[in-house]
Amino acid sequence: MTARSAKFGDVVRGAVARRGAALMGICNVTPDSFSDGGRFFEPHDAASRIDELIAEGADIIDIGGESTRPGSKPVSAKEQLARVLPAIEHAARRGACVSIDTMSPHVAAAALDAGAHAINDVSLLHDEELARVASGSGAALILSHARPAVGMRPALHEYGDVVADVLVDWERAAARAALLGVPRSSLIMDPGLGFSKAARHSLELLRRARVLVDKMGDVPVLFGASRKSFLTLIDKGAEAADRDGASIAAAVHAVHAGVHILRVHSLRATRQAIDLDNVLGTPRRKI
Repeated sequence: MTARSAKFGDVVRGAVARRGAALMGICNVTPDSFSDGGRFFEPHDAASRIDELIAEGADIIDIGGESTRPGSKPVSAKEQLARVLPAIEHAARRGACVSIDTMSPHVAAAALDAGAHAINDVSLLHDEELARVASGSGAALILSHARPAVGMRPALHEYGDVVADVLVDWERAAARAALLGVPRSSLIMDPGLGFSKAARHSLELLRRARVLVDKMGDVPVLFGASRKSFLTLIDKGAEAADRDGASIAAAVHAVHAGVHILRVHSLRATRQAIDLDNVLGTPRRKI
């Protein structure tokens, strides 16, 4: 394990010991993200968002310059870098642990040079060059499960047992990453809630989070349920900003299942819920 992935791992382990899970705060430097597009697009707004997340107790700051919402248009590496580099540099000056949310190897490399510690790849290594970048820099690599789009409908994939299928796909990507020099100790597993999945698939993955954690063994597991559209299964028609209650309940459930990292929008509220749950002493899975 190298310096970057070691720091990322130390941050996660410290947060798990202290709270039960590390909190990854989201900073979308985009005009069109599904939940907060445009709010943090300007450099000073992104910097203020990072300061807010740190003040609220974020263990990791996840910074991205390209929306992954359904129907969003690809953003060039040049434009992504113009968006994210000022934010990453600000976060690095604040001493934050940073992940770069990108599918571009060029963006990932530049972000790591600017002070990021991890690559958050939501394509499940569609471009293997991302693994080479992670290997060469010693960064942690978050592999988020996804399958290629089916025409214009990315959620039309069929799964047998969605948990088993996600694990098989993820392990194949991890094996490819290993061949390209990324050790398993530098990997993080994300089941990719909302990516190439119908709502029922994402809900089932959340419901069976403990199975994923148990199967992954010593590989940390990350869940990003926050404000995702599958949460409308319990509140039909709720807009993204109105899904915080379900998002927080999902986060507490994930902590009880042993999930190591939670990617969240409402960081303070999520931290409060988990911290109160700890004070109340609700039984949870031992890690």
